[in-house]
Amino acid sequence: CEHCNKERTKTRTEEEKKNLNARINRISGQINGISKMIDEDRYCGDVLTQLAAIDKSIKSLASVILENHMHSCVVTAVKDGDMEVLDEVAELFKRFN
Repeated sequence: CEHCNKERTKTRTEEEKKNLNARINRISGQINGISKMIDEDRYCGDVLTQLAAIDKSIKSLASVILENHMHSCVVTAVKDGDMEVLDEVAELFKRFN
């Protein structure tokens, strides 16, 4: 696959990296915001609301990466006869449920 290989690396375009890193930076900012909320003795419900937002952001990031994985690495592996990749995908889905 031009995007992935047996060494378990994935070549991403600069645009993909930019978009993924932007999401990661937003998540990092959300986490830092929660730390500040804790330091400021903010109400538990407000902290929990922010934690739920972070959980949603992480799941969204994972979905983007998983979708890309399915359309690139997995498709190529199946075309090459590597059906074990389907077991890997099944395990990945379990981790995010």
